[in-house]
Order: sequence, then structure tokens, then C-alpha cells
Amino acid sequence: WGVCVCVDVVCVCVLILCPDASRQVPFGDAEAARGWLEITGAVERPASEHPKRPVVGLALERREVSGSRFWGLMEELCSSPQAFFLSCYVHNYCPLCFIAESGRNVTPPTLARADRAALERVCDGCLEQLVRLLRVEWVVGVGKYAEGRARRALRANQDTSVCSIMHPSPINPQANRGWAGQAKAQLAALGLLEVIQPKNTSKHLQS
Repeated sequence: WGVCVCVDVVCVCVLILCPDASRQVPFGDAEAARGWLEITGAVERPASEHPKRPVVGLALERREVSGSRFWGLMEELCSSPQAFFLSCYVHNYCPLCFIAESGRNVTPPTLARADRAALERVCDGCLEQLVRLLRVEWVVGVGKYAEGRARRALRANQDTSVCSIMHPSPINPQANRGWAGQAKAQLAALGLLEVIQPKNTSKHLQS
């Protein structure tokens, strides 16, 4: 993923925090990866995989709705992935994929309390280190769970602001009523729309 470089130190203006990984990567929609993001290469299959969730990598044809909505908005806002990653970094709070016997995706908030607490301790520590390393100014949680974990992980950090936008999941009825427009309005209210959507993109890319 890209970062912006300021005065010889790596810094990220906005870190967008995805709560979990249904595809092991942030909002992993294969079509968006192949298309706008221009990601190529082979994805190896694990030695053991769920019979109802085979790993096919970029060959996956079924759309991932949350990923399609998220990357569709970023494509609308930015002229290219390079322009987007000048100031933004997308990170999975939890990069692990948990699958029920039925093949259903199991999200961290639905895990047993002890398992969830152990997992969140590791994920909180990873997020705190990443924010410190990249000198992040804003963490935008996608959904309230991501925002809540960011606030807890960064409670001692006085240099980074934490906020959230609506999660694009189709499980959320409100997100099915024009998620992109609502997310843009939330980002604008936070003053982050102009950060994600730089006006002088060509100048930034040339420098």
C-alpha cells in the first residue's frame, strides 16, 4: 500500500480502518483489485481450506459488496490509486478470516468473549504500532466497531484523531440507501474529503 512522504519521514494523513477481513485484505473485492487497483499475480491455495470457501484469489467472480462500494467511492474521488495512496493507507484491524462450519463469515465481535479479548489485544497492539510508525493524523474507522477499537488502542496517543464513517455492508439497511453519498457527506463534515481527494493530484505524483 502507498503512503505520502513528507520532509523525509514516512507519514500518512488518513488511515482507513477496516474492521475484519472476509477476503484477508481490506475490502477485498476481486474485480476492484483487478480493475482500478491493477493488482496482478497468483494467490496460492493453503494446504487446508474450508470446503465451502475455496481460495481462488483474483479469479473470484462473485462481487464483495462492501469492497465494491468502498473502492468504487475511492475511484470516484481520486484519479488513480496512486493519488489515493498519497495520503491514505487502508488497514485491516483484524486480518484473519474466521469461517463457521456452514461457510458463514464470523466477525470478531461475534467471537466468544475470551477469544475476542485475546484477539483484540494483539490487533490493538498492531494498530498502535502502525499508527506510530506512519505518523498517522487521522484514523477513520469504517463502522462503529473499528472506531471503538481504534479509540481504545490509541487512548494514550494525543497526536492522532479518531472518527468513523458508515460501514458499507449490505447487512446495514442504511448503507443500502446510497452508501457512497452518505460516506462522502461524513468525510466532508470531518474535513477529510479534500485530503482524500487532492486538487493538485498531478503535481503530487510528479514530486
